[in-house]
Amino acid sequence: MTNSLGRADFDVIAGWVRPGEKVLDLGCGDGSLLKQLIAERGVRGWGVDIEDSNVLATMKNGINVIQSDLEQGLAGFADAAFDLVVLSRTLQTVRHTQGILIEMLRVGREAVVSFPNFAYWKNRMAILNGRMPVSEDLPYQWFDTPNVRFFTLLDFETLCDEMGIIRRERQVLDEKGNLVTEEPNFLGSLAVYRIGRG
Repeated sequence: MTNSLGRADFDVIAGWVRPGEKVLDLGCGDGSLLKQLIAERGVRGWGVDIEDSNVLATMKNGINVIQSDLEQGLAGFADAAFDLVVLSRTLQTVRHTQGILIEMLRVGREAVVSFPNFAYWKNRMAILNGRMPVSEDLPYQWFDTPNVRFFTLLDFETLCDEMGIIRRERQVLDEKGNLVTEEPNFLGSLAVYRIGRG
């Protein structure tokens, strides 16, 4: 299920995007997701990233990009300016989790969030063995990680319920990018959610 870039969540996201939609990718990295969505779905896409190197790489990929700090919100974007706002493997690095989710659903009709599942069985085993997990979806050591939050599928779903956010679709993947259908909070390494306003 993994695309040529090794990002199975990109394929899930692409499957949820309708042709020609306006997409905002927050924490866009080098713009690979938008490049894929433009090629496969003909979207009109914009990226946002704070890192100089990512902004330059996104520009080299021919993607419109704005350099901005997500922690400051999305005040530069009008309400309902986009069909879809994406936050791929970035939510765990954001300090103001609720604030960014509110902003995503303010500027977008829908949002997609993907994140590593801390309750994945390999992560649990690492902790039982007295170590912080390092895996395909949590690739950093404890001392150099950009992650400020570690949470599970159930944690995210509870937060959505408390905030009145509707979970429209969920896909859970293992480390090889295969779809997990049974015991996803235990067997799933990466979660991808399509969410909307209540």
